[in-house]
Amino acid sequence: MLKVTTIILIWTLAVNVSISQEVTQFQGIPRIGIIADCQYADQATQGVRHYRLSVQKLNECVDSLNKFELDHVFHLGDFIDQHHESFDEVLPIFDRLKAPHTQVLGNHDFSVDEQFKEAVPEMMGLKARYFSMMIKEWKFIILDGNDVSLYAWPKLSENYKQALRIYEQEYADRETWNGAIGKSQMSWLNAELEQAEIDGDKVILLCHFPVLPEDSHILWNAGELVDLVSSYSCVKAWFNGHNHAGGYAEYQGIHFVTFQGMVDTDQNSYATVVLGSNKLIIKGFGREQDRELELRP
Repeated sequence: MLKVTTIILIWTLAVNVSISQEVTQFQGIPRIGIIADCQYADQATQGVRHYRLSVQKLNECVDSLNKFELDHVFHLGDFIDQHHESFDEVLPIFDRLKAPHTQVLGNHDFSVDEQFKEAVPEMMGLKARYFSMMIKEWKFIILDGNDVSLYAWPKLSENYKQALRIYEQEYADRETWNGAIGKSQMSWLNAELEQAEIDGDKVILLCHFPVLPEDSHILWNAGELVDLVSSYSCVKAWFNGHNHAGGYAEYQGIHFVTFQGMVDTDQNSYATVVLGSNKLIIKGFGREQDRELELRP
């Protein structure tokens, strides 16, 4: 028993030293935490999705991220799998984060009864469905990929009826569990990028849904978004969840990173990202992999 205790103590000290060295190494450089698809619900495991285990994983993740000096932590959508009561279990855990923290809206976050759908952003601590924020010289643009969708609005609402018309006319061959960025949000996004270009900001876009690489998970109007964001040199990356397997693509110097879903398997998944002057350094935990991504000028 003494030997086991000694080994654990040595391992703990080594981990703490390693974290301390990392904190010192990146002192003064902005750093964020990234979590994707916690997707908690009080229900049995289905395939690789361990819904109940997300409580334990999120607790472990928060304890781990709290050891770092982070400027912000983002959860990239699908905080729950279904039922509005699920928020009550995981939101208090997320709120234990020492760093400021923000949710991005995912499709499963709207898997609640009709009367709660329009209240979901408020439940998740959001004052708006899409918005931007500055972290030092970096501009983070948080998008709502559920803007035009068949699940995020009450069936009798005008927003739902309009989304249904758009889907049937333009996207009838696309998956109904994806959505699109609407015209008003696209105009807002264009204005945000124009201003960032003028101000000399570096931009990272956050959305639950990917736009690249192309697969069944991308936004309905992914091509339009890729064309827009790639026309601005200020855009450096697009971070998203949704595809639990993760993924990566590079297009015209922009890094499109899909972070792996926490809910999948019995192994955790989350990351920190150092926002360097010429590269993004992603440190993965659990299933999430490490990446060093050079920034375009």
